[in-house]
This record gives sequence, structure tokens and C-alpha cells, in this order.
Amino acid sequence: MRPSLVRSRLRQGKAARIACLYYPTAMLPAHAAAAGFDAIWLDAEHSTWERRELQRLIALHHLANIDCIVRTGSRNATELYHLLEDGATGLMCPLVNTPADAAAIAQAVKFPPVGQRGLDGAGLDNDYYLAGTATYPAAANAETFLIVQIETPEALANLDAIAGTPGVDGLFIGPGDLSLRFGCPLDWKNPKMIEAQAIVAAAAKRHGKAWGRPSGTAEDIAELARQGAQLIAHGSDFGAVMRMMPAFAKTMKDGLGES
Repeated sequence: MRPSLVRSRLRQGKAARIACLYYPTAMLPAHAAAAGFDAIWLDAEHSTWERRELQRLIALHHLANIDCIVRTGSRNATELYHLLEDGATGLMCPLVNTPADAAAIAQAVKFPPVGQRGLDGAGLDNDYYLAGTATYPAAANAETFLIVQIETPEALANLDAIAGTPGVDGLFIGPGDLSLRFGCPLDWKNPKMIEAQAIVAAAAKRHGKAWGRPSGTAEDIAELARQGAQLIAHGSDFGAVMRMMPAFAKTMKDGLGES
């Protein structure tokens, strides 16, 4: 089984460097790996991905030797562990509000004795059964990971139990959803958001779990790292297009004397 770069960084007490991919852009895994990222999260919660597109992009992550995290809204056990069989290194599950939610997902994606994931071993994650399955379940539990998103006041109220759920490896704040539900949409510096982050950081520390959130600036990334965050996301295909197209258009206008 391919060793996880994210797991390796976490074991060293370092932050995992994560970018986001909204659309099936084949070149991004190779470019992100060369740039020094440890993982890309594929957003299948808000963007449309055909199953074969997911399989193809996950395989390209293996080719580039970078972790693939799939964010999926599915709670179907077979669909969840099928993503891992296809080679996803981690799963990110949104809107996990209760310990029962967290436990059900963890049971689906972890092999015994942690969970009840179904065993096959003929997928990309196990090198298509070339070496059998003797070490596969233990290796899968050690090298894959489950991140649950904390995005509601209900999740915060249940946070200690969620963080303590066996099989949950990380907590990831969804600042857009959480701020919307706090009545301060997109106000990351609102006192409610600052307090929520402190609560997540404390629960993660108590239970020995990684935590983090998206970040937009080097200063904010430094502050997250200072507070112990190890799952830090920055950059995306969407963000790159949004920033670069105006710059390209300005270059065009400058060249044509139309600025």
C-alpha cells in the first residue's frame, strides 16, 4: 500500500499542506506534488464528479505520489469504502453533527478491529491484490484517514464526543457553513468563529486528533500552525482561475493599448 504523505507529516508533528480541486483537471496532481503539497482534496460535495472521473483523478494522484482526499456527502457505507478501494488516501465528510454520525462513518471506512469496512483487496489501494491481503487491513487503517467537518453549532455542542470517536482521525472546520449558522456569514474574525476554533483545537488536543481549516494568507497559516493546526488547506483551481483571468485580461488590454 502506498504510504500517506499526510500521515507521515502528522507523525512528525508537522502540518499537512493541502490544496483543493473542484473540477477534473488532469495536470493538477503532478503540479501540486512538484510544488510541495502533500494532498489535494477533491470536492465532490459541491461539484459534480462522474465515478470514472474520480477513479481517473485518484489514479493520477498515485502516479504523482500525492495524497488524494475526497470530500463526499455520501453516507452510504459501500460508496465510502469503495472510494478508498479506488485509491483515495483520505475521506472528508461534511456536516458531521453528532457522535452517531461520526461513528457510522468510521465504522464504514475502517477495517476491524476499529470498524466494519468490507474486505476485498482487488482495488488500486491494495495494488490489485498482487501481494495478497495478509497485511492489507492493518496497512489501510494505518495509511488512510477520516476527516469529519465541524460546520454547525450542533457539531460544536457534541464536539468532545465526535473527537473521541474511534476511527476519526481529524477535525476540519467549515468556516463558510459555520459562520452562516452563527449569523456572521464569511466573517472569519467574528468572536464566535474565534471561540469555535479554540474549542476545536482544544478537543483535538485532548483526543490526539489532527485539526485544521482552509486559509487564505501566510499570516493566517502561521497563526493556525501556532495554535497546533495540522490540516491546512490553501489554494484551488477555482481560486487560481478567479485570480489569474483578470491578470491575463489586463495584460491583453495593456498590449493592445486599451487599459
